[in-house]
Amino acid sequence: MSAAERFCIEVNFLTGRYVATFHNDRQRSEWPPHPARLFSALVATWADADEPDVTERDALEWLEAQGPPAIAASESVPRSVVSHFVPVNDASIVGGAWQARKAKTITGLLDQLDEELISSHGEITRKVSRIKDRLARQRDVETQISRTGNTNPSSAVTMLPDHRGKQERFFPSVTPHDARVTYLWDAAAPEAVCETIDQLLSRVTRLGHPSSLVSCRVTMESPAATHAPSDVGQSLRTVRRGQLAELERQYVRHEGVKPRSLPYTDVRYNATAETVQPEPTLQPNTSGEWIVFEFAHNSRSFPATRTVDLATAMRGAVLNYAEDTMPEGLSGHRSDGKPTYDPHVAFLPLPYVGSEYADGRLLGLALSMPKSLGDDVRRAVFRAIGRWEQEAPQHPYPLRLTLGSQGVVHMTRLRGHADLAALRPSIWNRPSIRWVSATPIALPRHPGSLSEGTAAARAKAWKSAETGVATACGHVGLPEPLSVEVALNPFIVGAKPAKRFPSFSQNGKKGKPVRRQLVHASLTFEHTVEGPLMLGAGRFMGLGLMRPMPEFGDSSEGRTDE
Repeated sequence: MSAAERFCIEVNFLTGRYVATFHNDRQRSEWPPHPARLFSALVATWADADEPDVTERDALEWLEAQGPPAIAASESVPRSVVSHFVPVNDASIVGGAWQARKAKTITGLLDQLDEELISSHGEITRKVSRIKDRLARQRDVETQISRTGNTNPSSAVTMLPDHRGKQERFFPSVTPHDARVTYLWDAAAPEAVCETIDQLLSRVTRLGHPSSLVSCRVTMESPAATHAPSDVGQSLRTVRRGQLAELERQYVRHEGVKPRSLPYTDVRYNATAETVQPEPTLQPNTSGEWIVFEFAHNSRSFPATRTVDLATAMRGAVLNYAEDTMPEGLSGHRSDGKPTYDPHVAFLPLPYVGSEYADGRLLGLALSMPKSLGDDVRRAVFRAIGRWEQEAPQHPYPLRLTLGSQGVVHMTRLRGHADLAALRPSIWNRPSIRWVSATPIALPRHPGSLSEGTAAARAKAWKSAETGVATACGHVGLPEPLSVEVALNPFIVGAKPAKRFPSFSQNGKKGKPVRRQLVHASLTFEHTVEGPLMLGAGRFMGLGLMRPMPEFGDSSEGRTDE
């Protein structure tokens, strides 16, 4: 198809950087910019006009009907992501109790507005108008802040940046080799549509974060695409017919106040022949869905050496609330009582490791459900947790794990973004070729004494330990690593030495307990491995939990937790 038969939009990043968070991972940068983000920027520019132009609306509806575009974008270098603690912008000189009352009233009115709009199918009825008037009065704080003579000076001090509360923020960005991205549609746009969209593009000032300044235009240049819609590859958010109407419907519901999410159509994009094909990504049979529980502040004193104790208590609690006919994927045992050989639910205490100040404390716990599990297992897990939560008392951390004389752990199931990085699945499942153990690996076979005997005997034992770790990779469906390094001391900050962990035993073939040797390991694979990854005989009870690491030469892990 010739350039004349293509409609192309060119986006130039004026600062040479693109700052945007990936839609489901706050610490991951987005590249190339998703087509849905560009379309939403156009819609926002159109809607910001005092009187949105009908011709521009028609042009936007033409664009959304053209389907997902091909993209021409250069390679990019991601900036190391670190957390920033910034003052909140909504500090106020009014009292906290007054704000709480206002917030409760406004939330109630917004709920009423939602219900009424649903029942009226989006029409502005008299009742809707009355609710909006009440909302406007509640949101009017001018009279409150204008009473300067009655303001408590100590409250006014909280307006200063040094006295405002701070929240953790991430600003992931990439620096492309070429600061230009072009979107290409295989469609010949009418001249009037080209002119209208070009005028709209001239008013678009940013894409992504406000610091990500852009200059956009319709162009006759048609560079070779580097990303094209495909059945496989990277998922990008795109648009389809009806996107503009959906954005308008969502705005009626949230009015720019309530939380909202960008509507989109998920389309796979693959690198075209003009670019280097991405290396294959390997997935162990341990990868899958996590249900994460956060410990209360006063329950975060347990060191990682108590991993198996906490995993055992959590497993007991979940099984206690499970139905009598428990699926094998949850119990980990076959109908004859013997351990299953198939992947099943794992119980993983999550340690604070990988940052400068990491100390190895356990901050939470995850139930890991491999992708191979059937829906019956997932239903059994969620039903058990649901029964547990129903019987728990009303409390911010209602769930309890009793560890006998060691104390009680209070926790709650996370339903949103985790403030602590150790509790974010993205920290543990990020694709990488290099992985290190956060908790030691229980070797499938005892290698012999690693610290006693002759030098030759010890060397043989260490070599056997390396072979055991490579064998453990095969047990989860991964190829043998390019390199395996084992040690009794950890390879990551915060992790605890293997010798500090209690001995770990399992029943052998004749029912006798078999003690497993614990070692730490650093692995490098030929191809990228996507986690979560757990290795060794104790991988279902928190041992052998692996952490992805940066590429060699890149030490920019950044702060990851508290």
